[in-house]
Amino acid sequence: MAIILGIESSCDETSASILSGRKILSNLIADQKVHAAYGGVVPELASRAHQQNIVPVVQETIKMAGIMPNQIDAIAYTRGPGLLGSLLVGSSFAKGYSMGLKKPLIEVNHMQAHILAHFIEDNSTIPEFPFLCLTVSGGHTQIVKVDGPTSMKIIGETLDDAAGEAFDKAAKMMDIDYPGGPLIDKYASKGNSKRFHFKVANVSDYNFSFSGLKTAILYFLRNQTKNDPVFIQKNLEDLCASIQDSILNALMQKLEKAVNDYNVKEVAIAGGVSANSALRARLKKKENWKTHIPKFEYCTDNAAMIAAAASFLYERKIFGDLQSVPLARMKF
Repeated sequence: MAIILGIESSCDETSASILSGRKILSNLIADQKVHAAYGGVVPELASRAHQQNIVPVVQETIKMAGIMPNQIDAIAYTRGPGLLGSLLVGSSFAKGYSMGLKKPLIEVNHMQAHILAHFIEDNSTIPEFPFLCLTVSGGHTQIVKVDGPTSMKIIGETLDDAAGEAFDKAAKMMDIDYPGGPLIDKYASKGNSKRFHFKVANVSDYNFSFSGLKTAILYFLRNQTKNDPVFIQKNLEDLCASIQDSILNALMQKLEKAVNDYNVKEVAIAGGVSANSALRARLKKKENWKTHIPKFEYCTDNAAMIAAAASFLYERKIFGDLQSVPLARMKF
């Protein structure tokens, strides 16, 4: 079984992982707390933090796995999509490490890695091909038809803002700390989701649009706080529940349409928003689907998913080279 070092640095998490076959030996993530003060990720600060974190994170990951560097068979890294400065740090380190160990280099698409995280051994169930995957994060919202580990097609995606961004922007409007998505989920669990109504645009096919929702929330809160300055504080749980309900309704509506149209009953979720408890609960209620939900640690950005995706490429001898450059808008 191949031992692969995975490196993830697409946004604000510096992560490294060691995988043997499909089994994770270690998976370490260094978060960047500096962004909380700005209510979102600051690209320049993110790349600087990656530079500080990447060497100790990789060293500790190898130590935790109980292996020596020369036992690694390949080095995998996120080539894109993501923040260019952050990607540069990870790719530069991976190339240097590959040269030093004289081991092959594997380039991984970040969004495909989210999907292939389902094939890590310690997940409860593993999807059978073909399956549909709803991939939802701060930067992407997609429905992907997955025919194989290297054969995937986007059949629907957001035309503007991602669902995760809608969560975070709504949280910022309500003065909820960053990252706001998990906190909205927490407050929503105690709120009435039918108290307020926020409309999400219904666009064509299996696509999404969340920019109008953000605008609707902004104007609603602005109008309400004119008459009652503490409106948000008094109604926070109901607001969070109503906003979350609107977003999840839009996601589920398009996913159900895709399942019916493609007649595929194997359904998975991936990406940071797949950690949302209400989304998980809705999927678990779908008795006519075989639903696959990843463990929480494989939902947000992590290197285990990079290593898992790379394992399929390693088996097929699909390797990268030192001349490749990071791609902020890497195609699927």
